[in-house]
Amino acid sequence: MTDTAINALWKNFLGSSPDWYKKTIIAFLVLNPIALYALGPFVTGWLLIGEFIFTLALALRCYPLQPGGLLAIEAVLLGMTSPHMVYEETIANFEVILLLMFMVAGIYFMKELLLFVFTKILLKVKSKIALSLLFSLVAAVLSAFLDALTVTAVLISVGVGFYSVYHKVASGKKFSHEGHDHSVDDAVHEHHREDLETFRAFLRSLLMHGAVGTALGGVCTLVGEPQNLLIATVAGWDFVTFFLIMAPVSMPVLFCGLATCTLLEVSGKFGYGAQLPDSVRQVLEEFQEKEESQRNPRSNARLVVQALVAAILVAGLALHLAAVGLIGLMVIVLLTAFNGVVEEHQIGHAFEEALPFTALLVVFFAIVAVIHDQHLFTPVINSVLAMESDVRPAMFFLANGILSMISDNVFVATVYINEVKDALDAGTINRSEFDQLAVAINTGTNLPSVATPNGQAAFLFLLTSALAPLIRLSYGRMVIMALPYTLVLGSVGLLSVALFI
Repeated sequence: MTDTAINALWKNFLGSSPDWYKKTIIAFLVLNPIALYALGPFVTGWLLIGEFIFTLALALRCYPLQPGGLLAIEAVLLGMTSPHMVYEETIANFEVILLLMFMVAGIYFMKELLLFVFTKILLKVKSKIALSLLFSLVAAVLSAFLDALTVTAVLISVGVGFYSVYHKVASGKKFSHEGHDHSVDDAVHEHHREDLETFRAFLRSLLMHGAVGTALGGVCTLVGEPQNLLIATVAGWDFVTFFLIMAPVSMPVLFCGLATCTLLEVSGKFGYGAQLPDSVRQVLEEFQEKEESQRNPRSNARLVVQALVAAILVAGLALHLAAVGLIGLMVIVLLTAFNGVVEEHQIGHAFEEALPFTALLVVFFAIVAVIHDQHLFTPVINSVLAMESDVRPAMFFLANGILSMISDNVFVATVYINEVKDALDAGTINRSEFDQLAVAINTGTNLPSVATPNGQAAFLFLLTSALAPLIRLSYGRMVIMALPYTLVLGSVGLLSVALFI
């Protein structure tokens, strides 16, 4: 093969990613077979987890689907898992796949209403502290009844809407300009650049408050997170029982989480505290006035339809009438049918955001399959079960929390709750101890997992969304911004489990 051909292959491999990044991925792919032969599958499994985390951490250098997918393919070829196990993991999380495919797309067709409502909130609430609390609290309440990914999709849609409006103006374009690329700053006027950076910091803080809010609310109810439903099913708890048995932990955590939100905005530490620049507020106010002046019976009818469908959506999800993804498909059908969206390419735009992340999530399931097949968590589980009964709940919380920071919390919860159920059936623990451990598992997989995007699907969705590069939200920045929340939610959750459970 000629030097020209080799050079072309090298340039095509992972596209515009830096050379050092490409070399690192190749080094991973070469190292894994050697490690498997020299160190065995257990050590290589943990090495693979670290490599996958690396691809997530550098998501802005290269979308994790490609390098993470190469690692997953290699893991299958090396026999660390099988295509069947990957399929089983995917099927076990099929509701999440459906949710991403349809619910996120459904939210896209509700964007007009969301932008209308949130623009009013943003412009009416002048205090950044009050606005941050509102974002966090609304996200928490919604996540108690809706899926966190749905709520995050709403926040992302709103964030992109705000950003694109100002970016057009900052680039010397009109609101109505079509085809503007808001991912490129080349056309941004010099006097707008500082305000644009401040606006990015402002949006980052709001989005992080909202994303953490999904964890605060998600831990409270049976339908808040997928693992909640799983745990409740094994334990035999209904909606009310689940809420009441979790309340001694979830309520103190919710209060302290909101208090943390306030302190972060007051102190301005960890990347928080940025205010909405006056120039941006003026642009958004002008945008709102223009939108209001251009409203006609048809646009008003669209808003009414979107509001009615939003009410149907909340009712359907709160009452758990169907799988979340199927409700999302219903939303797509209703909104497109009654708002005149009838062309295929118009509908196709709605899926552009969700499908790359859906593919990435399946790659994630492949890594989870490796964890399962190589029993990477087994030593941790066995050591905790061997402890005295009075310290088990706290240790289960810690063990779940640590593992959920780096792995899928649904998987962690599945492994732990099944092990605990087996212990109950075998007579190793009694029913009271089982209930205590179930609470520790649920809170442990929900609360400390905000530490990294790996632990929270909502965080991972935000990190890999189209919004993240726009507002310069990297993996490292998310970890830093989440750190105070991790410490507060983790410590208050642990203390509550130790004292009240």
